[in-house]
Amino acid sequence: MHHRWLLLVACLWVLFMLMVASKFITLRMGDPEGYGIIHQGSLTNLPDTEKIAVTEIKKLQIDSQPTAKPMKDVSHTDHIHKERLELLKNMCQNGTLLNLTHSAISKFVLDRIFVSDNHKILFCQTPKVGNTQWKKVLMVVNGAFPSIEEIPENVVHDHEKNGLPRLSSFSAQDIRERLNSYFKFLIVRDPFERLISAFKDKFVHNPRFEPWYKHDIAPIIIRKYRKNRKESRGGLQFEDFIRYLGDPNHRFLDLQFGDHIIHWVTYVELCAPCEINFNVIGHHETLEEDAPYILREAGIDRLVSYPTIPPGITSYNKSKVEYYFSRVTKRDIKRLYERFKVDFKLFGYKEPSFLF
Repeated sequence: MHHRWLLLVACLWVLFMLMVASKFITLRMGDPEGYGIIHQGSLTNLPDTEKIAVTEIKKLQIDSQPTAKPMKDVSHTDHIHKERLELLKNMCQNGTLLNLTHSAISKFVLDRIFVSDNHKILFCQTPKVGNTQWKKVLMVVNGAFPSIEEIPENVVHDHEKNGLPRLSSFSAQDIRERLNSYFKFLIVRDPFERLISAFKDKFVHNPRFEPWYKHDIAPIIIRKYRKNRKESRGGLQFEDFIRYLGDPNHRFLDLQFGDHIIHWVTYVELCAPCEINFNVIGHHETLEEDAPYILREAGIDRLVSYPTIPPGITSYNKSKVEYYFSRVTKRDIKRLYERFKVDFKLFGYKEPSFLF
């Protein structure tokens, strides 16, 4: 009888452990949509300010399904976008900013602009603001793929396979005609948060298919901009990156790095917004409202939808920005701001409080 009780207790213990293991496996499962829901264990690798942000995102993911917000008040949305264009126009005409706001429509700019002749659309890509999803939208309306879900990730940035011609591939006359008559848009983001995103993506996470950021570009920046050459911390540090960006002589390295700099140059350098008459300026922070508006204004809202946006992904993370820039000296921050203040001014972003 005693042995039977021991056997029963052992069976109950095994059953309990199986239930615990099952729960653990469920928590570790990835996001079925491919957005990479953060695992429980990975929080320990983030600074405290980012752990808070991640916790809030996870809570939102539990409480509601990620979805783009419908345009409830079209007139209000129209007013916001007219104000953005009016601000851009006024800043472009501001005499004190003329040396920063104006940029030639060079081949570098034309290479950033993707074309949909089917629907007369031009999209100027600004990396680190979700432009991959906009490329997918244009690939569908161009007829390269029947739906966004069927687009392989490795094809999106392969310009020989994605069916997205660059404006630079057309003749001078065809370029002028398209710039004058097509619907044109770009997306912007808080300039300093965008730089943090570029640093983390290219130098911290460093995708395996882009090894040159870690192995070629980072060592050059370290050699030139690390203050303490004897310090042997591994990899490029955020402070090194900011000193490079804020250096008035940064162009020497920019030329050496080539087109890789698109991830951290100004919106003026990327898209020449004071020379090209854009119809809509979307903001990454309000993308849930801006995406449906852009699709409607471009006349393609009945043909395609912008991919689902997980809650909290586009929100400005003030704590994260303050955390990263707390490592940087005031002098280096001010030098950086002098270069990027044009992006703050043109698109209505507030100067960061830690400047003062």
